[in-house]
Amino acid sequence: MRQMKRWMPALALMLAVVTFAYAKEREELGPYRLLTTISIPGFGNGFDISWVDSSASRYYLADRGNATAIPPVAARIDVIDTRRLTLLAPLPVHAAGNGVVAIRTRHDDEDWHGEGSTELWVGDAKSFVEVIDLESRSIVADIFTGGTGRADELAYDPRDHIILVANDQDTPPFATFISTRTRTILGRLDYPQAVFGAPPTNHGLEQPVWNSKTRKFYLSVPGTMTNPQGEVDEIDPHLMAVTRVFPAVCNPGEAPQGLALIPRQRLVTSCGDIIRISDGKILKTVAGLGIDEIWFNPGDERVYFAGGPNFIADPSVPVLDIETNSLVAVIKVGTPPPPLRFTHSVAADSETNRIFVPISGVGVKVYTDSDEEDGHHDH
Repeated sequence: MRQMKRWMPALALMLAVVTFAYAKEREELGPYRLLTTISIPGFGNGFDISWVDSSASRYYLADRGNATAIPPVAARIDVIDTRRLTLLAPLPVHAAGNGVVAIRTRHDDEDWHGEGSTELWVGDAKSFVEVIDLESRSIVADIFTGGTGRADELAYDPRDHIILVANDQDTPPFATFISTRTRTILGRLDYPQAVFGAPPTNHGLEQPVWNSKTRKFYLSVPGTMTNPQGEVDEIDPHLMAVTRVFPAVCNPGEAPQGLALIPRQRLVTSCGDIIRISDGKILKTVAGLGIDEIWFNPGDERVYFAGGPNFIADPSVPVLDIETNSLVAVIKVGTPPPPLRFTHSVAADSETNRIFVPISGVGVKVYTDSDEEDGHHDH
């Protein structure tokens, strides 16, 4: 006992040092500031999902074009070098893009040691999924999903080489499963339960994610007849069927749209629900977050919420710390109208921890919480 008492002061000192170091580390993650604004010629209000491939240092944004620009700007995929912070030549699309995801296409995964993505898959406005080869910068496939509305957000299962895309504007909406090996439709999952109301306007499907541990997709559904406040569905890619349903709680007036998978097998929705996947329990509902796309950055272990709770009157990017499940920052990204400046899209580079936020009529703002200098730099 006497020996233990002798070690107590040293132990207390060690704990204090560790606690201070942890606090210092958390403190150094903020505050956020604008690093640079990357102007995009002719950039208007029509844009949707963005995606960062950190290993390739590329940011991709579905730009629907701008018919009011002089000269008019056609739909395209805007591309930014995330290290040099420079705008690169855009990628072509046949129709305005919505969801985007970058994937590697080597079939023998064990033999693939390269870096960077090889294809960009884009859900477009005419119910097609376009496949762009990133080396040749050309469209190599147009896959018709069979709908009358758009093909929207996507997620990729690299184990089974399957893309899931949400056809959210059809009645009923449905999810389409596509083989990335053969570029053919494997099947679809209809959502008649998502069409309700009088008139039936409360329907749609939103952001999906892939979970390599459960080998399932998870899809954010803003509302169903059973769960009018929304739900997150677990989907088996082989059965092409819902295996579990996690009813949402959300904050008043909100519904799950954006969705992110975070460590310790949890899901975060744009409306603030933090869901434990093992049993579907909602661990906490955080107020004051986003309305559309959200992005988990493993580089700083934070979730970024596009648009904030009011993406037009007060556009912002709330930031969730996944260790404390709490809102730790709100990045002010725009100004109230006029002129109209908004965002509903966000993505982060896990190598540099830079946050990319497209702003209507401007381009892409880049934020950082580090002490790197303003401007365009190669790091």
